[in-house]
Amino acid sequence: MIVHDLATFTDQATYSNLSNEARKQLKIRLLDSLGTAIGAIEGPPVKAIRQMLDDFGGSEQSTLIGGGKTTPDRAALYNSGLVRYLDFNDSYLAKGETCHPSDNIGSILAAGETTDLSGKDFLTALGVAYHVQCRLSDEAPVRDKGFDHTTQGSYAVAAGVSKALGLDEDKTANAISIAGTALNALRVTRTGALSNWKGLAYPHTAFGGTNAAFLAKYGITGPPAVFEGNKGFMDSIAGEFSIDWFNEDLERVSNTIIKKYNAEIHSQSSIEGMIELKEKHDFTAENVEKIEIDIFDVAYHIIGGGEEGDKTIVRTKEEADHSLQYMVSAALLDGPVMPEQYQKNRIEADDIQSLLQKVKVSPKQEYSDRFPDEMPTKLTVHLKSGERHSIKKRDYEGFHTRPMSWDTIIQKFKGLAQPYTSEELRDQIIETVQDFEQHSVSDLMNLLTKVKLES
Repeated sequence: MIVHDLATFTDQATYSNLSNEARKQLKIRLLDSLGTAIGAIEGPPVKAIRQMLDDFGGSEQSTLIGGGKTTPDRAALYNSGLVRYLDFNDSYLAKGETCHPSDNIGSILAAGETTDLSGKDFLTALGVAYHVQCRLSDEAPVRDKGFDHTTQGSYAVAAGVSKALGLDEDKTANAISIAGTALNALRVTRTGALSNWKGLAYPHTAFGGTNAAFLAKYGITGPPAVFEGNKGFMDSIAGEFSIDWFNEDLERVSNTIIKKYNAEIHSQSSIEGMIELKEKHDFTAENVEKIEIDIFDVAYHIIGGGEEGDKTIVRTKEEADHSLQYMVSAALLDGPVMPEQYQKNRIEADDIQSLLQKVKVSPKQEYSDRFPDEMPTKLTVHLKSGERHSIKKRDYEGFHTRPMSWDTIIQKFKGLAQPYTSEELRDQIIETVQDFEQHSVSDLMNLLTKVKLES
């Protein structure tokens, strides 16, 4: 059974299987994700979830970022919601799928706290989750079938949490099969009028996958033919695919990419290009007649107005951070696109609403052929004076061809965390993550409990 092969891969993974580069990249993504989590602590949807958890009460096993404790599965939901809400965490680009493997961090922290997981073992479990999600995105994309990327994430969460809990191969297989059977999600999550669920779909998978691992820990079994069986994942959704789990490594994290701007991942090179174009030619939005963007087909369909809906209708944060027209307009008007560009008054302002209507996005086959090895785009700004300025981009700072340094990640973390942490606490979190092999998950969560809302 394929699920047992995956369970064996998970069970046999060790810290020594991680290269020095993979260890470094996992820690970079942990700090990056903690920054996005802390920066989201006042987000309305995550505050609503926090109120729900406070009302529920109950077990106090796993720490919530910002203080308090709850059950591991609920902590996975809340802390994953924080990581995801800003839409500022990392991504992985496959030809037919895009996912955010750092969505698994909240679950592994929550489960790891219950077992006093060491930093080394946390990195191993996270490496497993990253690799499982990325490889399934490579070989078994589901977006064009109408399913969301959180579908593959269910297998990744269950594998990573099983590793964090120290489950044996049989229980790990049961956890993966339960999660994979139960958590198949519809792509309507990210099409048309977008809701809070866009940022909470994976946190819900984190909740369900963590819960599945605990069910397996206590002896609950799942369908052993979840992948290849009658009406299983292949038969019902993905189609036939093959991954030889006995010949896989833990290096896929190094192919994931980090966001420079608080914007949907496929927009990053276009935003960087608009900022560079404006700085070079010194024009303003008032001078613009129209903006043309040629881009690869995946970006066109998801954020440019293709098959997932009109992106010139922007009313909410969720719609704004998935509209290339809005994000490029924000870059021209404001510079670097950050969380403040998604405040209600900024979204509704006349200047940005008017400018985004002037942006035309078109797919270009040459660029589609170069994706995902590159993130190609061409921006052409037509001015009312008749002048025209263009720029071509193949990547951005944060793409795997131009990876972010520790210094850049630290500055991003500090900028996002500053309103909710002291300088001393920020430095302690940074030092703990950088030297995580010498610490435990509990050490890190004891620091994260000190994050505070603005008074």
